[in-house]
Amino acid sequence: MARTTVLHQWHGSAGARMTGFAGWDMPVSYGRGAIEEHRLVRRSAGLFDTSHMAQYTVSGDRALEYLERLVTARLAGLAEWSSTYALLCRDDGGVLDDLFLYRLPDSWLVVANAANRERDASWFREHLPSSGVEFADVSDETSMFAFQGPKTLSVMDRLTDAAASRIGRFAAAELPLAGASVLVGRTGYTGEDGVELFLPNETALAVWELLLAEAERAGVEAGPIGLAARDSLRFEPGFPLYGHELSTEISPVEARLTWACDLEKEFIGRDALARQRERGVERRLATVRMKERSVPREGFAVQSDGKPVGHVASGMYCPTVDASCANVFVPAALAKVGTDVDIEIRGRPRAAVVVKRPLYTPAYRR
Repeated sequence: MARTTVLHQWHGSAGARMTGFAGWDMPVSYGRGAIEEHRLVRRSAGLFDTSHMAQYTVSGDRALEYLERLVTARLAGLAEWSSTYALLCRDDGGVLDDLFLYRLPDSWLVVANAANRERDASWFREHLPSSGVEFADVSDETSMFAFQGPKTLSVMDRLTDAAASRIGRFAAAELPLAGASVLVGRTGYTGEDGVELFLPNETALAVWELLLAEAERAGVEAGPIGLAARDSLRFEPGFPLYGHELSTEISPVEARLTWACDLEKEFIGRDALARQRERGVERRLATVRMKERSVPREGFAVQSDGKPVGHVASGMYCPTVDASCANVFVPAALAKVGTDVDIEIRGRPRAAVVVKRPLYTPAYRR
């Protein structure tokens, strides 16, 4: 039986079309449709229920040392109330998951993908030292929202006496909302400015409705956003989705994520990634734009000179650039901007060209 978030009944009442995702019954879109939801976030504000994602806490005297060994990003210089993106790798460099880590005064909050919750938790527990670190999976008691778009901070400021705008990019703060203390991070995965909120399940509905009601009072166009628009919003600025651009069979070097790996420190997978960076990899992630009206989908074959050379990791219509595009894994020599390839769609090769990444430059306020 599929899991549901605290807001499941609200989504149904709002006319959401539901779908199965990572073992959860989640809204894929609402009445306005996925393309209009995408555009709403780009021009104004959208609210996402991301409570299906996994949340862990790590605490103790050796928590920093422990996490440094597990994740690819350097954490030692991260200030309290700050966050960073990082990867969790195997010894061979394959990616177990991509994460966000928040350094709080007395603990770390680690946010992971819903589909990897049990595997990640097992990996963290397997590598626990004999003492000095406490690990807890708090996913079942935590709700998580993303409030994204150029006008979200104006709404948040009305509710927090302008405290939301004082949170720097990738920073966080505890703010009162609907009578609850809410962890608010200046983070997100849409390419737009905004916040992510972590709060107890019992206050989730009140905070969700408060954000939408306050937007309406402020004259800010806002609404709930489903998984379909979430996917296209992350795709345009070049953010990976686990299971597509990342997996245990894909390394950060192949996925163009070496910027998230500090190879000057020791972590699981570091040696394998250093060798890959030095020697090069056979395949690389590239983004292509279709030259004709056809939509590439995950798993479609990429061809060069009539021969299969790779596959589509993610493909879709991108509303902001008004074109169908795809992320593909191809031989490194074919991943250069301007290279012509074909995507096999319904048994026919369709022309595409490798383009500069990202398709959409993130519009963050500092």
